Amino acid sequence: MNARQQYLEDVGKEYSRADERGRGRLLDEAEKRTGLKRKYLIRVLNHPRKPGPRKRRQRRAEYGAAVVTALVEVWDIFEQPCGQRMVAVLRSELDRLRKLGELRCSNAVAGQLQEISARTIDRVLGREKRIRHLRRNRNPNVQRLIYQKVPVKVAAEWDTSEIGNVQVDFVAHCGRSTGGDYMHTISAVDIATNWWEGQAIAVRSRRAAKEGLSQIRDRVPFRIRELHPDNDSALVNDLLWDWTQQEKIRLSRSRPYQKNDNAWVEQKNWTHVRKVVGYRRFDTTRELRLLNEIYAELRLYKNFCLPTIRLKSKERVDGRIKRKYDQPATPYQRLMESSQIAGKTKGELRRIYENLNPAALYRRITGLREQLEEASAGKLEGYGKPSYRGPAIRISQRRNPVAATA
Repeated sequence: MNARQQYLEDVGKEYSRADERGRGRLLDEAEKRTGLKRKYLIRVLNHPRKPGPRKRRQRRAEYGAAVVTALVEVWDIFEQPCGQRMVAVLRSELDRLRKLGELRCSNAVAGQLQEISARTIDRVLGREKRIRHLRRNRNPNVQRLIYQKVPVKVAAEWDTSEIGNVQVDFVAHCGRSTGGDYMHTISAVDIATNWWEGQAIAVRSRRAAKEGLSQIRDRVPFRIRELHPDNDSALVNDLLWDWTQQEKIRLSRSRPYQKNDNAWVEQKNWTHVRKVVGYRRFDTTRELRLLNEIYAELRLYKNFCLPTIRLKSKERVDGRIKRKYDQPATPYQRLMESSQIAGKTKGELRRIYENLNPAALYRRITGLREQLEEASAGKLEGYGKPSYRGPAIRISQRRNPVAATA
């Protein structure tokens, strides 16, 4: 294009001085060399472009500073979700936040927030993400025991529409050293609804794991049909096998060294545990109490307020994987839409949801997290990896809303 432009500029100088016959000859030559239409060439040669950079027409910004400020405020309250999840948050929670006095904005700004698209949200928040240096880190773990009794189950074998299939995993709070006793978090997630539960235990042992899973079973608003840990000996053992048989719960396991078999819970280990409590070492009674207080509030915040996206299908097209996702929804919304949940349980969940204030939950989580950091500060093993980078997530104390009335 540059060469063509230079050629037309040279022809234009001669064209302006030529007579009618000379212009016809120049147009014939230019039409043959450039492949452009004759009428277009006449316009270009009669009106040559002025030297200097071309002025590009600036597109008027549709979303101003007020919209971006309100968007960032809501984004922080709901733990910085992606654009698709943020759209679902704005549709369901924006009016509630304004009524609760947690968000102050004009009706015009609220209307724009209700209409903004997921891609625009990601673009508008791009600068904020760069400033905060948001990033993610994770690390794995595997072990083994009674393989003859516990069958292997891979990700493709799950019925993702059946509620009650729960993947569980341990998250170690050892800091930089694995020596001595330290706490672990039992992280559990339902595959169909993404309902998450967390329970901190003082030490990774078979009995402590069984007690922690019993507490999780009593809290979830549905019947656990199957437990699926990895090959950790504290989770795959005779004690847990006998307990699951007694409670009529199926037990399966992942393949050794195949982390993606437990993909649902591995994802929650980062977003629901590491991102909240970090990588410090926890090994005292006070830290155990604070961890469980955090998880008591976090389960309300994550399950009732934060939408998640589920994969519906994927297929290979021309060597590339094409994925389709469902509409973002909270675990609570998925439970309410399911016919597998009893009406009485739905009524209890609805009552809990109506009494929740997402912003107040966020502040309580932040306060408890600060207390946990103060309790664990000064330990040599506590600085192996940086804490959660970004705005602090904070939590408060509350009993389980499903097992106990909120």
